[in-house]
Amino acid sequence: MQLPARYDHVGSFLRPQYLLEARAKKARGEITPAELRRVEDQAIAEIVKFQEDVGLKSITDGEFRRTYFHIDFLEQLGGVKTDIPVTIRKPDGSEELAPPVIRVIDKVRHAKDIQRADFEYLKSQVSAGRTPKVTIPSPTMLHFRGGRAGISREAYPELDPAFYDDVAKAYGDELRSLYEAGCRYVQMDDTNLAYLCDEKMREAARQRGDDPNELPHRYAKFINKVVAHKPQGMLLAMHLCRGNFKSTHAAAGNYEPVAEALLKEMDIDAYFMEYDDDRSGDFRPLRYLPKGKTVVLGLVTTKFGQLESKDALKRRIEEAAKYAPLDQLALSPQCGFSSTVHGNNIAVEDQRNKLRLVIDTAREVWGQD
Repeated sequence: MQLPARYDHVGSFLRPQYLLEARAKKARGEITPAELRRVEDQAIAEIVKFQEDVGLKSITDGEFRRTYFHIDFLEQLGGVKTDIPVTIRKPDGSEELAPPVIRVIDKVRHAKDIQRADFEYLKSQVSAGRTPKVTIPSPTMLHFRGGRAGISREAYPELDPAFYDDVAKAYGDELRSLYEAGCRYVQMDDTNLAYLCDEKMREAARQRGDDPNELPHRYAKFINKVVAHKPQGMLLAMHLCRGNFKSTHAAAGNYEPVAEALLKEMDIDAYFMEYDDDRSGDFRPLRYLPKGKTVVLGLVTTKFGQLESKDALKRRIEEAAKYAPLDQLALSPQCGFSSTVHGNNIAVEDQRNKLRLVIDTAREVWGQD
């Protein structure tokens, strides 16, 4: 499966002010869910046009119907309970989002179509020759955040294989639902494998009773169970995220601890890997990339508005190509512009400038579409 172009993006965009106001009215009970959805429809139609005008080939709905990139999806799975995360203010005045509590309280199941109606509206707005893309959270989030303690022992006395099989089937049911609606491109957003590159996060996993060296391989098998349910002809990608709340990050570290499991063992078509600054380490882990897969280099940051140098981006692509073939690489921003409704601390126009830089650089490196 091939990406729509050598340039892509992760998916989320800054919400327009009128959409934020409508969501606040809905929270206060001043408008109905149907009225909010009509406002969302308008905002999505506008962000689709924005993406097409910029020149993107893959088009998302900007995640405009979500508050958080993961909770809004996961809480609609049967057997899953989520609690809204809280904002913590650090002593230095900065803010970070405390991880949400995600608990499995019963057998996990696909209780209903989650993204189908949203995709059908997106598809209706996307012009011919473009590919509508759906973004969903990775299934590993149902395990990593709470570990064994976050999963009901009554429902799952043993995790393997029942828990992993049930989650994979639920995800497979969702993928088939999307495929039937015409979706051919799905991206799973995964923080957990990126977090396992960070020694603080690795120690937290140990404290929960997990082995951080074993988890990447277990998660590769877990993802492969989902892939086994994937409809033929659907491109399945994964974005590795190190945190993206109000221009902050939650983890740092070289990909080396997870690279072999991620790139070699996992049956994913493409990987969006954050490489926008030193916290991601060098490109040596890309040596595990086998033929037939693509790594999308996230070299352009979405956290700050300052525009990167095109020449510097080309040099970094050349450096990456020492470890993985150039024809198996592509370019994108490092993350979305608004992984939560709060958005990053950048201007709306920065989104356009960053995406144009990605597209122009990719065309000069790999040629026209």
